Amino acid sequence: MTRRIVRVFDSPEHVAQAAAAEFIAISHEAIDARGRFAVALAGGSTPRRLYELLGDEPFRAQVDRARVDFFWGDERPVTPDHKDSNFGMAKRALLDKLSLPARQIHRMPADRSDLAAAARDYQSEIAATLGAPADGQPPAFDLVLLGIGSDGHTASLFPHTAALDEANRWVVANPVPKLNVTRLTLTPLILNRARHILFMAGGADKASVLAEVLEGPPDPQRLPSQLIAPPPPGRVTWLVDLAAARNLRHV
Repeated sequence: MTRRIVRVFDSPEHVAQAAAAEFIAISHEAIDARGRFAVALAGGSTPRRLYELLGDEPFRAQVDRARVDFFWGDERPVTPDHKDSNFGMAKRALLDKLSLPARQIHRMPADRSDLAAAARDYQSEIAATLGAPADGQPPAFDLVLLGIGSDGHTASLFPHTAALDEANRWVVANPVPKLNVTRLTLTPLILNRARHILFMAGGADKASVLAEVLEGPPDPQRLPSQLIAPPPPGRVTWLVDLAAARNLRHV
């Protein structure tokens, strides 16, 4: 059974502070054990505040900038400088402040015209960086950051979309009919290989879906966040604010 922890905080700011502390602790653990820290970042307003904290003191000094590799869990089909780009948001909030070499920043190329080819190339980049065969079992990220949408989606794994059933590929171009868009996303196959998964959720608009995902019956086609359940020793931690947690019965 997946090791799952739910921690509730007074405000979104406290959620972000706790996430920053977790990020630093997990990075140090990974570097001590394996010499590198590989993290997949999320988009959204709550992670943005986390990245701002990591880019400023006291957290900035605790990031071992020589031994971290940044990946992304999903991306919209926009250019890196577009206001909706997950990469662009993280770059402005964090990466520009860290002054990392380009080889340590692994952007999802979702602005390419051939998204299927972009997905294959990103899988190959993950494999090459983390020392795994690109056509085998996925490697383990040290940390994956995720959010949750009011419809239960996470990354770009939206309800009733093809990526939910992907059994072989780590990265796919996932059509999302209700948004009339195709996005690049990591699949549950590689997400569930992560050593640590950190969900962040805030706001009253997440209260109903959070209760369904965490305490309701299994329905992963409707609530894709339920698919994120790595086997031991993988660990899932939910950091949520009081507004998002108000419908939870067991916290």
